[in-house]
Amino acid sequence: AASRETLEEAGARVEVGELFSMLNVPHVHQVHLFYLARLLDLDVAPGEESLEVKLVDEADVPWDDLAFPTVIHTLRCFFADRAAGRIADSSFRLHTLDIDKPMRPLTSRATVTP
Repeated sequence: AASRETLEEAGARVEVGELFSMLNVPHVHQVHLFYLARLLDLDVAPGEESLEVKLVDEADVPWDDLAFPTVIHTLRCFFADRAAGRIADSSFRLHTLDIDKPMRPLTSRATVTP
């Protein structure tokens, strides 16, 4: 399901790996699951639910333009784990968070405690 969703929304073909983050968003009755994945090629394109899709370096992530706080939180965790070498050796932990109220997306000044 995750690979199909990635293809539909971003035109990206991926090989899905381990569950990376699980974020509970009770005020909208949702749980957001994010998996690590390996990009199979560099072809990406927006789907029906996406306005724009592009590959960027960490320094170029448009933090203030990302729509969902759960995506921002997961990306922050990923970059922190990658910098610490936990992605390469699979020593990362499952990241979880309960979002008890609507969150304004975190800005680029936000940090994640590993």
